[in-house]
Amino acid sequence: MDAQQDGVQPYRQAAAEVLAGLGTDPQRGLSEAEAQRRLARHGRNELAGEKPVPAWRKLLAQFQDMLVILLLAAALVSATLWLIERDAALPYEAMAILAVVLLNAAMGYFQRARAEQAVAALRQMSAAQARVARDGAQRSIPAAELVPGDLILVEEGDTIPADARIVHSAALRTAEAALTGESLPVPKQAEALAVEAGPGDRANMLFSGTAAAYGHGRAVVTATGMRTEMGRIAGMLKSAPEERTPLQRELDRVGRMLGTIVIAIAVVMVGTILLVEDVRGARAIFDVLILGVALAVAAVPEGLPAVVTAVLSVGVQRMARRKAIVRHLAAVETLGSADVIASDKTGTLTRNEMTVRRVVTASGSVEVEGAGYAPVGGVRGVEGGAVEGGLRTELLRTLSAAERANNAVLQEAEDGRWTVQGDPTEGALIVTARKAGLDSGALEARFPRIGEVPFSSERKLMSTLHRDARRQGRLTAFTKGAPDVLLERCTHELVGEEAQPLSAERRASILCANEALAGQALRTLGVAFRSLPQDGTARELLGEELEQGLVFLGLIGMIDPPREEAKLAVARARGAGIRPIMITGDHPGTAAAIARELGIAHDAGVVTGTELQAMPDDALSRTVRQVSVYARVNPEHKLRIVRTLQRHGATMAMTGDGVNDAPALKAADIGVAMGITGTDVSKEAADIVLADDNFATIVAAVEEGRAIFANIRKFLRYLLSSNIGEVATMFFGVVLADRIGLASTAGGAVALPLLATQILWINLVTDGAPALALGMDPADAGAMSRPPRPRGEGVVTPRMWAGIVFVGAIMAAGTLLVLDASLPGGMIAGSGDLPYAQTMAFTTLTLFQLFNVLNARSDEESAFRGLFVNPWLWAAILFSLMLHVAVVHLPFLQQAFSTVPLSLSDWLVCVAAASSVLWLRELSKLMSRARLVALTR
Repeated sequence: MDAQQDGVQPYRQAAAEVLAGLGTDPQRGLSEAEAQRRLARHGRNELAGEKPVPAWRKLLAQFQDMLVILLLAAALVSATLWLIERDAALPYEAMAILAVVLLNAAMGYFQRARAEQAVAALRQMSAAQARVARDGAQRSIPAAELVPGDLILVEEGDTIPADARIVHSAALRTAEAALTGESLPVPKQAEALAVEAGPGDRANMLFSGTAAAYGHGRAVVTATGMRTEMGRIAGMLKSAPEERTPLQRELDRVGRMLGTIVIAIAVVMVGTILLVEDVRGARAIFDVLILGVALAVAAVPEGLPAVVTAVLSVGVQRMARRKAIVRHLAAVETLGSADVIASDKTGTLTRNEMTVRRVVTASGSVEVEGAGYAPVGGVRGVEGGAVEGGLRTELLRTLSAAERANNAVLQEAEDGRWTVQGDPTEGALIVTARKAGLDSGALEARFPRIGEVPFSSERKLMSTLHRDARRQGRLTAFTKGAPDVLLERCTHELVGEEAQPLSAERRASILCANEALAGQALRTLGVAFRSLPQDGTARELLGEELEQGLVFLGLIGMIDPPREEAKLAVARARGAGIRPIMITGDHPGTAAAIARELGIAHDAGVVTGTELQAMPDDALSRTVRQVSVYARVNPEHKLRIVRTLQRHGATMAMTGDGVNDAPALKAADIGVAMGITGTDVSKEAADIVLADDNFATIVAAVEEGRAIFANIRKFLRYLLSSNIGEVATMFFGVVLADRIGLASTAGGAVALPLLATQILWINLVTDGAPALALGMDPADAGAMSRPPRPRGEGVVTPRMWAGIVFVGAIMAAGTLLVLDASLPGGMIAGSGDLPYAQTMAFTTLTLFQLFNVLNARSDEESAFRGLFVNPWLWAAILFSLMLHVAVVHLPFLQQAFSTVPLSLSDWLVCVAAASSVLWLRELSKLMSRARLVALTR
């Protein structure tokens, strides 16, 4: 059996046709035997899960990075040579490299342990039990055993267990915000729809994972498991590719580049020496191989993977303090480079709490202050005056009636947060009554309820019947509903204390006021009452005849208001070169009004999901460049918008809180989910979760992301320039060995300016703590006044490379000059032996890198600007210096690293030479700033 016949969807068929097509008895439901046959054919009503990835495969994935592979290869070669040479007590090089690799792998493994669980979260949203009619009897069965054709019974508070076509609705309304983005519970009906409609407009369908907010009904199951709307989204989520962030791609590129450099340098150097030099015997050949290893160690920044992870972790902690929880480390910097934020409306830009804005009665209009469910604020005239006289009387009577014709409950939680149990619209009416000074307890005492005519989508009205304790048992009926429908039932209007006949002019005036409120995207309700003479008529009047001869009280306009801080956040985002757009499942008029109020769009241009569906790709490409508000969209539309913008070069940050947002959250460069109102699905699909559901937090996270990326550039500038200095020192030290007196002291062996263990020590000591401390620099005050980084711009720009090479050349030249001055012969005559000269070069190069930390903080600004804003940096410099002093002067470390003690004068020489990198770089920055000023004149 199939609910879809001749290509017609169930929502476009009459309920009887759907029941017949599914072979379901409208009273008895399916038989148990037939249900079991269908369960075997269709499978269980569950979302398909993915096979879990074994832990060992997750751990192994941490060793697939190019840099990590290079480090493992270097460790293997180093260990092999140590086994042959036995020139140290332990293989220090191999041990140190492996320690760094394992540390990085462990950090990456634990950060990604909870990677993709969105489908699992979707499964958890399924209803545990379902009430069905089988063999003519009502039964409660596991929701997983539902089959197409089952007749389910739904009541207020139930979670819908499967997609179903409504057969009967008794004022049934369902909360579908998590699936469609609709902010209010949706009235449900049994009548077929005449036209094609998206999920948000299928008023005769129930959807798996949503909830019944009001009323009750019966429906026949049309889809289960992966064939439901929820399952369709789960399938989209599984098929969405895992996007790699620009930082990940750039580090891969840098890794490949460094790998090429390592191989080229090693091959050229080793090949040249073997061809040009008179290399004979196994010992000499091994010396050449040691040189190759030393060059490889110098070229590869061993600390880069670990420092990237550590700096991102520090940034994550800083973002957490600003209420942005990061789930994927490598995604942090992408948020800082985002140039488009595609935001959901309900609960993200708005409070997801209906709020009354305006009350219109016969004597005028009243504005209601405050927002959300907290009963804080008051009422005032439209022009700011006091509400008094007849206007106040009408206001209080209107709000009293709205508060009584109501089934919601307003509650204050222990944390001081106000919530509504029941319909959000009804909750907003209670809050407004409280703001106007009405007390719920006093109203309950005066007007105890004795009956109700529930809301129905056919009548579009709800009425309650009450005994008036102050009027000798007389009855009062309060009615609220669609203003145009209600007005037809009214014969009089309250003016001050008196009910006066409704003239044609007043009816037209009331309808005009209703249209004006709707034009402001306010959802409107009409409120009326009727006095009844005696208690004995109550039972007879509890029908539609109760809603006749009513006295019209007033109009109430309400909206899910924007967050107070969202407008400022939108303006700040625009100032930072970021384009905010709204993508929502809500009504176009509401979306346009909120967008105008927030400054997202200044015109009324809104594109709906239906228009998107019919729009070809070339038209959509033009549309996304101009339109910033999209309404009534479904998940496929969101994905299409995101991917179209990405094809135009946008770096997308997509925010959302519902199940329907999950595929787009995953497809975007950065998915940002709401932590309070967000579903588990959206949180698991996202890269960042906002702990306070505040759009302003997104902008704060952007600022933090930019600061983190700037810090990543700082330590990359530092690491790469330092390592280039090491490579150049080794390369030119061997090439110029005769000129600097190195060859004459090597005793016929291949002369090395530094040993491989010394190079590795420099990398571990200076690339570790100082580089990490650079990652803790505070955000630049002008971070949000600059446009986002272009999508195609690398982490290391050509200008950065120029500075890196310049600094590396200074380091190499200074180190080799100190080496030359420490050896007899050469260009600068000295008197030391080879171990002494290597120790001097070792110390000078280490100090060069410690001075270079200060240079690396900016390519433009002086190192002395904000010199002491980062105490961690000075602590790291001091720590690295103390470690190097220990290597030079502690006997057991001298043995491990082949060093000799230095005198005070030796240290002063090394400091003087190493400080040159700071002064020369300051001079180059000064010249660069002068050229920039000249160009801007």
